[in-house]
Formats: sequence, C-alpha cells, structure tokens
Amino acid sequence: MALTITAALAAAVDTDATNASAAAYATALGSGATIKIYTGTKPATPETAATGTLLATVTVSGAWTATTDGSGKLSAGNPAAATVAASGTAGWFRVATSAGTAILDGTVGTTGADLNLSTVALVAGGQVDLDAPTLTVPVTSPVA
Repeated sequence: MALTITAALAAAVDTDATNASAAAYATALGSGATIKIYTGTKPATPETAATGTLLATVTVSGAWTATTDGSGKLSAGNPAAATVAASGTAGWFRVATSAGTAILDGTVGTTGADLNLSTVALVAGGQVDLDAPTLTVPVTSPVA
C-alpha cells in the first residue's frame, strides 16, 4: 500500500515556484511526521478538528525531502508497518507534524483516492504498511 498524494490544477507554474512549494511542505512536515487514518469523511480543512474513529497512526521515517526538478515531489523513508488500533472502514487520512500540527488531509479508498489501500476494511490488531510515502504538490494553478 503506497501513499501517493497528487493535486492537479489548471495552469502551469514556474519550476522555481514548484520547487519552493515542495521545499516548504518538506520543512513544514519536518521529521517524524504522522499519517493518521480515520473512518468517515475528511473535514473541510486540516485546521478543522479530526472526525471519525482513529484506525491507525503511521509514523514517517526521518524527514521528508523535496526534489528540485520541478516535479513538486516529496518523499520520505519507508515507515514501519503500524498496528491497527480499532476496526472500521478507512475514509480519510491526515498528515501532521511530529508535534501534531495538521498539514494536509486526503481521501482513502482502494482506487482513485489520495491514499489507496488494498482494503479499506481495517481490523484491530492488523497491520497497515504504506511503503515509502510520496507527496506531489500542485505543479499547476487555477486561472482567475
């Protein structure tokens, strides 16, 4: 199960701006970020309190690093598999700093979601293994 988050918008953005955006995400996430998987629907914004049942918390190995090739990609070390704390259907996830500051939220599914798992039916005591997570920041922006 790999975490690949991609946000695509309408118009092209300068490579330097894309690199700066990716670097800013990497800095904000820092080392030891967490990926928490919840039941239900994701909140409107990362600043909104988490909803649903917390199913699993994956702690990212080390710090996120950003590429400088204009792709807007960040990557992190392969975290250890996490033990599922409660049974339920995964619906959304939150990526937060090691101090708990929410940075981004996304959907969970088996295909076409921000985070695709082999199954969304998580069982307490089972394992969630995300492999080495990657995140792609927007390389395009909306036209006004």
